Amino acid sequence: MIRKFKFVGDYLEFRHMQKRSHRGFSYYWHDRTPCLNDATAQTCFDRHYIYHPAWASRIIAGIKPEYHIDISSTLGFCSMLSAFIPVKYYDYRPADLHLTNLTSETADLLRLPFDNASVKSLSCMHVVEHVGLGRYGDPLDPDGDIKAIIELKRVMETGGHLLFVVPVGRPKIMFNAHRIYSYDQIISYFDGYMLRQFALIPDNPVDGGIIVDAPKELADSQSYGCGCFWFTRETP
Repeated sequence: MIRKFKFVGDYLEFRHMQKRSHRGFSYYWHDRTPCLNDATAQTCFDRHYIYHPAWASRIIAGIKPEYHIDISSTLGFCSMLSAFIPVKYYDYRPADLHLTNLTSETADLLRLPFDNASVKSLSCMHVVEHVGLGRYGDPLDPDGDIKAIIELKRVMETGGHLLFVVPVGRPKIMFNAHRIYSYDQIISYFDGYMLRQFALIPDNPVDGGIIVDAPKELADSQSYGCGCFWFTRETP
């Protein structure tokens, strides 16, 4: 209620100030668009979705692939990355996104349109935890996430790089939103792959924004942490 009163007071004060301005803007009460929650001491943001694309972008900048393939990660990541590296983006629900250096096509993560061992630079971030829960119109399947991981592993070429991000902490399914995995679960799913780096976005900002080379014990103590795994395929 206090914020609403402040809004009205600010409107009237600004109207008085506006009358002395001659910049050509119309100013009417019926055009008001109250934004009452933005006057904060700091800028708020979704820590998962700011830090993990920033982490991935830095790794890809260091790898310098000829092009990069992404499976269903955040569109902000793909669109920004395409300013520097050609990006091929695939999603179960294709995005009507048109930018130079970026293609956007349909793909089912359980049947990717790539040959065996053909992809050198691949990302799939904050995606696999949803597969099989029906949230995005996909079929219900308790093992959908495992099938998706098997498919990611199938298409990676030897020596190729995979950036893989999922929620980490105490393992559980929060139907139909997502799954949460333990650190050891993810490592076991990627047998034949070398973990180049593990970074954690912890529950509590006091513990850090993103912690590079975080210990698995810290990952497993989270409720809904964000685990960022950089794998390379070691075996043919």
